[in-house]
Amino acid sequence: MTASFRALRRLALLAVATALPGLGWAQDVLVRNASVHTATARGTLDASDVLVQGGIIRAIGPGLAAPAGIETVEAGGRPLTPALFGGITDIGVEEVSGEAATVDSAVKLEEQPQRPEFDVTLAYNPDSVLVPVARVEGIGFTALGAANGGGFVAGQGGIVRLDGGADPIGPRALFVRLGASGSELSGSSRAAQWMLLDQMVAEARGRIAADSPHALLTPAGRGTLARYLAGNGRVVVRVDRAADIRQLLRWAERERIRIAIAGGAEAWRLAPQLAAAGVPVFVDALSNLPAGFDQIGATLENAARLHAAGVPVSFSQDDDASHNARKLRQLAGNAVAHGLPWDAALAGLTRVPAQAFGVADRIGSIAVGQQADLVLWEGDPLDVGHYAERMWLGGRAVPMRSRQTELRDRYLRQEGLPAYRR
Repeated sequence: MTASFRALRRLALLAVATALPGLGWAQDVLVRNASVHTATARGTLDASDVLVQGGIIRAIGPGLAAPAGIETVEAGGRPLTPALFGGITDIGVEEVSGEAATVDSAVKLEEQPQRPEFDVTLAYNPDSVLVPVARVEGIGFTALGAANGGGFVAGQGGIVRLDGGADPIGPRALFVRLGASGSELSGSSRAAQWMLLDQMVAEARGRIAADSPHALLTPAGRGTLARYLAGNGRVVVRVDRAADIRQLLRWAERERIRIAIAGGAEAWRLAPQLAAAGVPVFVDALSNLPAGFDQIGATLENAARLHAAGVPVSFSQDDDASHNARKLRQLAGNAVAHGLPWDAALAGLTRVPAQAFGVADRIGSIAVGQQADLVLWEGDPLDVGHYAERMWLGGRAVPMRSRQTELRDRYLRQEGLPAYRR
């Protein structure tokens, strides 16, 4: 191998490393003169700078001195926010929902279908084509949620940053589905869900012998559930009906389990109780018509009413969430249009989900010491008429490209049309 060939090979490897967000080195950058939406108690800092060194936010304030050789990005007063939350999704564990070979989000076993030990993060693919699709929209992290296969206790998931890294961050969460949508997985009755949950808790706490012929859980499942019963991780429950939420609150208080609610179409009816219990709710802010009897009380004011009562509000969606993570900005903007304060909506896309999943010490806000997961916007990030101009994850600039943008540009060129400009 000649010296020139070795040099070219090193350059090629370096190019590959720097092209992939999960590899290479953090970038030092100074974003100057931005409207910095911190998603903290500091609120919005107008005409402020953010200094990033070694992938970490080192300073925030007006007129920061630029260290020698650092890249400076002039924001011109445009909004700078933390990287956004993509909701509870299957990004990285699902490519094509209609092709079973590409979907790894659920486990379906005939015997002992309740498998809390199932951990969907083990199937996460950081090279999924859905990752850059989400990043183009300013999304920097998502909660991988185990989907229901054979049981209403789906299994575990957790937070992944869409930076090309292969591993989740923070504690795992356990995902459960209650109400009408889970009744077919629990003896065709929502009442049976509580019966089965109580038995699983009894098994995990040793009140039912591990070798009982009627055991619902494997030894690994008992150990997993026992960790959540000890407060190590949050149980995320997909539930809509107010009556079911009431039972869930009673069960969680009795068993001392930390819960969150996903969906919660009728959660506003129990807003004071949810606030008192400190239960975050991930709402679909576009839900205003009942898709079934569990959503009779659906309203576009759900998020605003919950927030007014003191409930931590974030956003998620149940239908095709992985391929439509970009819609979360629309959900937040819609909630603002129906009474949710703008800052609370941004917090619902940043700080609130980070807190709910136990990773707020690393992501979800713009603060000194946080990882530099930042997005510079062309305009209001909660208005879908505007877009993300630049993005940094861990201080590293992310290419604002995806398979869709590459196809768009390819066919525009073939047709001889002018290049697309955002």
